[in-house]
Amino acid sequence: MTLGVQKTIQKTSAGEAKVAHDPAPARLPDNFTVDKDARYTGSVIEFNKWRGFGHIAVDQKGVVPGDKVFVHWKNIQTDDRFPRLQQGLQVEFGLMITNDWKGWNRVRCLKAKTLTLPGGGMVNIQDAMDAESLQFVGAQNFRYTGTVKFFDQFRGFGWVTLDEGFAMEDPVPKEIKVDAVELNTGGKPLRMRIDKLAIEFGIIKGKNGEYMAYNVTLPGGTPITQEAMEHRQEEGSQRFTGTIQWWHRWQGWGHILPDPGTTFPEAVQKKLDETASQAAAKAKPEENGKEKLLYFRKADCEWNLRTEIGKKVTYAVYLDDKGAGAKDVAPEGQD
Repeated sequence: MTLGVQKTIQKTSAGEAKVAHDPAPARLPDNFTVDKDARYTGSVIEFNKWRGFGHIAVDQKGVVPGDKVFVHWKNIQTDDRFPRLQQGLQVEFGLMITNDWKGWNRVRCLKAKTLTLPGGGMVNIQDAMDAESLQFVGAQNFRYTGTVKFFDQFRGFGWVTLDEGFAMEDPVPKEIKVDAVELNTGGKPLRMRIDKLAIEFGIIKGKNGEYMAYNVTLPGGTPITQEAMEHRQEEGSQRFTGTIQWWHRWQGWGHILPDPGTTFPEAVQKKLDETASQAAAKAKPEENGKEKLLYFRKADCEWNLRTEIGKKVTYAVYLDDKGAGAKDVAPEGQD
């Protein structure tokens, strides 16, 4: 087999095999350029919700090779818990060129970016699609409370325990299954354990008669994100510079030492002072416990940042239950 070429064997309804070409973005000519500020329109050709990508037919003919463009779910502007597109949906988008791996080589590829509905509206279509395809206990907007008994992130499912006191016509058991696709995580990967977490959810009845949790959130409808669980408060969009002083590779978090003379928002500065004082009180005589360090985790880093000790970075700041932290951490010079 030639390296760099991926093909999939699929079965037709007649049982015959056919070859489907790699659905990833096609390679671009070296001289191809895009207007990074331009907006285009088109319709969704197809979108695989389980693999999270699809293609759009571009209305403006001749702008892109083949008059179609690849789209990934991360570029969909949406409030839906499981970002997706529907065949035939009219959309608006920009274009971007990325360098992706194909086999052993990196190649220039074209993708849609900042995809919205025409006019800039959010692509919030999941509720309508669910209303057509799912059978609800009560109604789609009915909400129940309970607790996550356990959730296996690697296998993508778990069980929730329903609170007492709900009167339902359906024989819903005390414990019901929840699939990863029904966890409302605000479009972000789930990066923490949620066992014993208090939640609210709807209930659906599957085609096999099994009852399952639907659109699982924190109480009040808040998405299950680490930011929400730790009560994160954004502290402006200003960016600062510093150096990665420490990094725990396996646990995915570390500390950033701000550049000398950095002036943070008052609330952030106050929290750093408190944390530094507490660290100094616990430090051994030979340790330096007076440095004012910002906590950061891998989930708050840009994809192209190599988290190495001594690496110069830029970042924004926030406050949460743990103190002051850095987010949107990127290599210095990228902004």
